[in-house]
Amino acid sequence: MKLDPVEVLVQFLREQPDIPAGSPIGDMTEHRAGETCVYLEHSGGYRVVRDSEDCAHVEYDVYDLDRKACVDLAFLVREKLLEDLPGRAVAGALVLDVEDVAIPSYYPDDSSREHMYGGEVAVFYTSA
Repeated sequence: MKLDPVEVLVQFLREQPDIPAGSPIGDMTEHRAGETCVYLEHSGGYRVVRDSEDCAHVEYDVYDLDRKACVDLAFLVREKLLEDLPGRAVAGALVLDVEDVAIPSYYPDDSSREHMYGGEVAVFYTSA
């Protein structure tokens, strides 16, 4: 299976009306300091069932100049991934399940001075 889990999650989050438009990205070159951003990065994973299922660990980092808005959006992203994504077909993948790996934690960005909350999920998926 050759599906990019970041592409799947970015597309899913971009379809959510309560996630700020344009904020989910899979490449930090698209981020400008001071703009709200939900950055997704593949951080590992493994093949679950031969060529039929993968588990990808994906970190999500939320950047915002307002700390309250940042933490609220981080927990909204977490909720969307854990509660709304399982069972959906997105970008060629059928998402079977999503598990929490790490709850959003505060990691302020030293260089941009933006607030950042980051968490991690494990996404179990197969080809749709």
